[in-house]
Amino acid sequence: MTARRDTTADEVTPVARAAVRARGPRAPHADPDTAADEPAVPDATRVDPDVLATLLARHGWIRRGGSGGRYSRWAPPNDQEPDTSLLVPADRGFDDSVDLLEESLSTLARSGVPSARAILAALLVPGDEIHWRREVPGVGGAVPWGSETELREAATAMLAAAAKAGRARCAYYGARLDRYAARFLDRVLVVPPGTGAGLLTAYTPAPTDRPAATTLVLALEALREAVDLQRATGQQEAFDNGVRLGLSHELISSVVLLVRGSEGARISLHWSAQVGPPPGFGSRRPAVEFSPGDLPALEAAAARLERSEPAVDVELTGAVVRLKRAVPGGEGVVRLRVLSGAEVDEVRIRLGDADYRVAVGAHLDGTAVRVRGRLERKGGFRRLGAAHDVTVVDLDDAERERLAKTLRLRAGLASGEDETD
Repeated sequence: MTARRDTTADEVTPVARAAVRARGPRAPHADPDTAADEPAVPDATRVDPDVLATLLARHGWIRRGGSGGRYSRWAPPNDQEPDTSLLVPADRGFDDSVDLLEESLSTLARSGVPSARAILAALLVPGDEIHWRREVPGVGGAVPWGSETELREAATAMLAAAAKAGRARCAYYGARLDRYAARFLDRVLVVPPGTGAGLLTAYTPAPTDRPAATTLVLALEALREAVDLQRATGQQEAFDNGVRLGLSHELISSVVLLVRGSEGARISLHWSAQVGPPPGFGSRRPAVEFSPGDLPALEAAAARLERSEPAVDVELTGAVVRLKRAVPGGEGVVRLRVLSGAEVDEVRIRLGDADYRVAVGAHLDGTAVRVRGRLERKGGFRRLGAAHDVTVVDLDDAERERLAKTLRLRAGLASGEDETD
């Protein structure tokens, strides 16, 4: 086995909280001191030979035989780099197992085969692999900068929707569960696949965050079936039925963003080779594909699910952070930083004079209020309609400190927001 041509290293980086503040990809830069760096190589003493063999087979590497019961020999797919081959021990019980693994991993690090780096990344970053492929017209394999931004935004929105659905099933979430989805995204890692433009690979933690991955699989499969049924018969009820599997307005909207402006899109998932498939799921899941011809059905379904989510009766406890009214003695609008009662950050509430005065007093005293009303779908569940029974909540010193801490932690989220209703 000989060293292959060097390749630029793909860095494993956290996914930004683009569900709230989407950012485009950073411009590539050439650094003569790092351009020839090889990808990070896993510690051979920690690599399971069965996991390595599974990943090689998953990425199309060809098994060429080997000593029965001792090792297997693997060659790159499609006759790439004919001189490259890997010897993978059958298990770790042989004296030379670690040496063989070290040599195989080193060869992968030096290989120019695109899947070699994906295999190393999967060994370094254990988790369920989600792959997006977006077909966009380009020149010489290059695509417009904006299309890569759209790919990242669509994937981020899709992961956020899956995280929310893994927590609670809803046809439309709006602002609900935003903080939960953002925390999930912070645990996701993205690895550039190195196989061309229009591709993205993310690793979601397994088994700790499996509900998001399993929900995404079921929801996308349900969406594909519902779109096929709608296009064939005009029926839309399948979209409603898909909500129990994780389908939502947000997930469908992410697929729309992924497909619009492209020639088609494909989403596939591989379960973590280290952890194995979750209970009730097979080792392989078929890829799900969508085309521009699906867009009318997808857009109609997204609007349908948004309309179908009802308002919710809630009792909220929170801190009054903004107040505004046009004339003394009239109605006023307050913004409540929600502490309990609903999975939203803030709501706006229109109050009559008496309740508005209670809110003003609570704001000045630094105490919380409790209010009842209906969390309205319009505006993304950021408004509380028919508000009543505004009362001050008595807090002991410990609760007051927790309230102050919560407000400090969230203060940055509200800065610069519009204060009008």
